[in-house]
Amino acid sequence: MKILGIETSCDETAAAVVEDGKKLLSNAVLSSMDLHAAYGGVVPEIAARSHIEAITPVIEQALSDANCTWDDIDAIAVTYGAGLGGSLLVGVMTARTLAITKNKPLYAVNHVEGHIYVNFITETSLDGYTLPTAQPQFPLLGLIVSGGHSQIVIWKDHFDYQLLGQTHDDAIGEAFDKVAKLIGLPYPGGPSVSKKALEGDALALPFPKSRLQNKYDYSFSGIKTAVLRTAQGLVGADHTLSSLELPKRLTEAQKADIAASFQRIAVETVVDKVIMAFEEFQPKSVVIGGGVAASPELRKQLAERLPIEIQYTDPKLCTDNGAMIATLGYFHANLSQPTADPYSLTIAPNLSM
Repeated sequence: MKILGIETSCDETAAAVVEDGKKLLSNAVLSSMDLHAAYGGVVPEIAARSHIEAITPVIEQALSDANCTWDDIDAIAVTYGAGLGGSLLVGVMTARTLAITKNKPLYAVNHVEGHIYVNFITETSLDGYTLPTAQPQFPLLGLIVSGGHSQIVIWKDHFDYQLLGQTHDDAIGEAFDKVAKLIGLPYPGGPSVSKKALEGDALALPFPKSRLQNKYDYSFSGIKTAVLRTAQGLVGADHTLSSLELPKRLTEAQKADIAASFQRIAVETVVDKVIMAFEEFQPKSVVIGGGVAASPELRKQLAERLPIEIQYTDPKLCTDNGAMIATLGYFHANLSQPTADPYSLTIAPNLSM
């Protein structure tokens, strides 16, 4: 069974073909990140316009790379939430139109769930991918960490899961972006902070960890404020100094220590909860998904602290992509989940798990 997945929830226009929920046949992604870099974050209107221009060529590329025609495609899966409204609308309307004109079943899938299901891809003939050697087993503990999401979830089986905790404010990826901007590093913040952290001392600055009533919930607003106050102190100023002045007054060594110390504590914050959940639920597998899942520091801490081996998907499949949507779409189809009506499917920007 070959599924075409379409993903347009944020700034990546993506399409992919996945066979039987495990074999990656193609993965076409066109990012508009460069258009947003000057603004320090994604501008929804720019993202939506970019999707309109890119969606048809990206889908055609995915089919061509998979050596497929429309006759080979068994179903279409599309992200209908969560995400930016204008971006989602482009993908959903395209998928609806294709489902009607090509007479294909349509599956509406949850973007956040997709980040976990990309870990079920174990085979490909495409160059440049390092994949898990086996699919995850249930019960499954999943950590979703990205610019828009920080959630920890336990799955008993496909589509049978419990949300254990989530962020109360910024997602971890968003916190990385804001700290990067604070110390004058380029967008996106995750890779920039990780690179700068290699030059610094991760134990130099004692940033705090949040403590919330629900032990599995997250908060990154406190550490973000602590970074601001610490940086102001390092340059000999008080809280009245504008954050816009900090990048030019901090030394490169100070920036490196801030990056390294912030990264250590931010990652420890999520790993602590993974370890607690592992001890409570004793899952057979632990998987991570989302852009921050590509973080070497996150992978390092998990490998050091988890008592079982964890297999990671390729970093190229951690950020938004059509392969994760196609894979989840396969399980929708194979397990007889309801199809979406191509004449009435609507977007759900605030969709939760």
